[in-house]
Amino acid sequence: MMRTNSPGEISFGTLRLRLLPTVYEPAEDSFLLATYASSLSGRVLEVGCGSGIASLSAAQASPKNSVLGVDINPAAVECSRQNAGANNLANAAFRVSDLFSSVPAGEKFDSILFNPPYLPTTREEKLALELENAAYDGGASGLDCFMRFAAQAPAHLAPGGKIAVIATSLGGGMESTLSELEKRIGPAKILAQESFFFEKIALVQANRADI
Repeated sequence: MMRTNSPGEISFGTLRLRLLPTVYEPAEDSFLLATYASSLSGRVLEVGCGSGIASLSAAQASPKNSVLGVDINPAAVECSRQNAGANNLANAAFRVSDLFSSVPAGEKFDSILFNPPYLPTTREEKLALELENAAYDGGASGLDCFMRFAAQAPAHLAPGGKIAVIATSLGGGMESTLSELEKRIGPAKILAQESFFFEKIALVQANRADI
């Protein structure tokens, strides 16, 4: 479904995406989330939008969808905006935000997406550029950023809404993700996963229980 075009550009389905330096390049985790996003309806928020691949997949799914993508990296926000314009998707907007910091209090969404930085990272492994590092650095446990997200997400999830995140098998990440989402949101399950020689990655969905 994904193919590489000229250097710095890929296609995903009918989307053509330009990639900018210092922006996370879509990989298998991105494709899992983007495929899921293409089935969504209503108001969608993607935290950590990167190149915009999942946000734009949700926007492309229906012109009635309203999509907001946020990222701590201004280059990612600019990349997503350019890709929205190039694909003629006017129902997706993007803004700079540290998780939910730029999402107004009380603003709620039917679906919230997040492909968190989930790699357990030591001080020596951090990338020199802080904003680029944010896309990969999950802290010592690999779950630091996800735990912040899980604590803040319920305030922005509409009744009956759902959250989808990417999790890794490294360091018990899948089990911890399922447990935290069950505690914060409601019933959680693995919808899809892919295996690699050193890990598995999974798409985990949680449905809001208090409806």
